[in-house]
Amino acid sequence: MTKKDYYEILGISKQASPEEIKKAYRKLAIKYHPDKNQNKNKKKAEEKFKEAAEAYNVLSNPEKKQRYDQFGHSGYSGSEGMKMEEIFENFGDLFGGDLFGDAFSGSFSDFGFGNYNRKKIFKGSDLRIRVKLTLKEILKGVEKKIKVQRMKFAKGGEFFSCKNCNGTGKIPRVTNTILGKMQTTTACNLCNGLGKKIKKLPKGANNKGLKKEEDLISLKITPGVTEGIQLKISGKGNEAPFGNGISGDLIVVIEEIHHEKFKREGKNLHYDLYISFPDAVLGTFEEVPTVDGKVRLKIEAGTQSGKILRLKGKGLPSIEGYGKGDFLIHIKIWTPNQLNEDQKKIFEKFKFEKNFLPNPKKGKEI
Repeated sequence: MTKKDYYEILGISKQASPEEIKKAYRKLAIKYHPDKNQNKNKKKAEEKFKEAAEAYNVLSNPEKKQRYDQFGHSGYSGSEGMKMEEIFENFGDLFGGDLFGDAFSGSFSDFGFGNYNRKKIFKGSDLRIRVKLTLKEILKGVEKKIKVQRMKFAKGGEFFSCKNCNGTGKIPRVTNTILGKMQTTTACNLCNGLGKKIKKLPKGANNKGLKKEEDLISLKITPGVTEGIQLKISGKGNEAPFGNGISGDLIVVIEEIHHEKFKREGKNLHYDLYISFPDAVLGTFEEVPTVDGKVRLKIEAGTQSGKILRLKGKGLPSIEGYGKGDFLIHIKIWTPNQLNEDQKKIFEKFKFEKNFLPNPKKGKEI
């Protein structure tokens, strides 16, 4: 199923300012928030709520927005979807007051925010790796097995809840302002906001109960990817502190291995074919390499240097699945720079022949 455009979801234009993006998201988030939709439309509202959060997550981030404007959904390999706990974790500061104010109460904290006695949902940090692909792998698509060093919860450790913050990792603070008393929360200074303290630390684990381990991860790469595209594998980043929460994501940055014969331009591929002067005059057949094999090509008699021959559909596929590009062959006539006496006499003979004189209007170069 085709994913809906993020700008369309929020009802804004591509020129919308950060404040307009935030305002549009606020409106939708209030409309479809779980607290306001406990009827038969609950499931549909939840999907709309997630959809709006996903759009805001991308468009409110300048780097993600630029990548989305350039590549569309393909820049995320269709995997930017968010879970409820991720939404409230990522935008907790907005939900806590700035974005929603007092619009919600009660069950809002069931998702991990609002009531400071509720435990915070932690998310592990993201990992970023680079994967190099050949043109053939880009043409066909490929499944890669990748070894990744991840921080994972170490078994055998013992931890206890921090009494200072009741295991929430947060301490409430009330301040007096000209508008009255305002409550905010800060990270607990005794547990550094983790909600837990160490009783027994497993060998090799850090103070968050995490230990570096190697994982073998399978990555399926769609045909037609381009240099710089970032693919996201949800939940394959570092695990949350003490294994209590959700894992981060694995961000895979695509690198294209330079091909010694072909030059890429979007979906099209370019190749320089050098032929001799006699072959250009008399015509010939040439075997031309492509990414997935060879093609026998007829060179017509009288072919001019600079002529471009096009093999339709022999380029690379579109990542969105909109067909393939072309393979463009640039004819280049090789001129010898050394001649023996007999060869010189032959060319001297034809030097002033009329049909050997340049005539660009008659010759078709492209």
